[in-house]
Amino acid sequence: MKNFGKMLRTAFAFCIVMMLVCSFLYPLALTGVSQAAMKDKANGSLIDKNGEPTTDVKEAVGSSLIGQDFSRDCFFRGRVSSVNYNTYTQEQKESGAYGGVSSGSFNYGNSNPDLEARIQEDLDAFLASHPGIKAEDVPADLLTASGSGLDPHISPQAARVQIAAVAEHSGLSEEQVETIVEENTEHRLFGVFGEERVNVLKCNLAVAEAMELL
Repeated sequence: MKNFGKMLRTAFAFCIVMMLVCSFLYPLALTGVSQAAMKDKANGSLIDKNGEPTTDVKEAVGSSLIGQDFSRDCFFRGRVSSVNYNTYTQEQKESGAYGGVSSGSFNYGNSNPDLEARIQEDLDAFLASHPGIKAEDVPADLLTASGSGLDPHISPQAARVQIAAVAEHSGLSEEQVETIVEENTEHRLFGVFGEERVNVLKCNLAVAEAMELL
């Protein structure tokens, strides 16, 4: 019985110590390190209308890590989103189309006819709004959804194919729009890892600023 009582006390003490370490000390340590070393990223990588990091949610216009739905012709378009970037109209919410904030892909298989139909529909819509662009010139990432449905980036090729249309509808010169794309292109880490990518939100903020909309 003595051994049993000792083992019980040891087990109870161990549970208390682990609860304190795992439930309080470890999360507090991680929070402290993240706030000290990478505050902007830890708080959601929010940016203001000037494209600068901010921790003030009232100043924030979005996150540099989460895509948004841009429909105006004067702005760059991002990737197709299976969750519509969590942007829904009141009518869609009332009809039940809105399922709450979420992420995910269409999850179509390569043989699914719905995939071909959806891509063709998006391709036709893009070509209609970008006259002069051929179907074979449209990069795949403008017609395919990311795994999360919230990807904020497109490839440099996907940005370049939109330059003429953005310039026409924004009143900016193509040279100005090209500069905006170049300034918001994120390059490979150390020139080796990852791929070059263009942040759509930052590009559109720069376009809006050049149009004096901000």
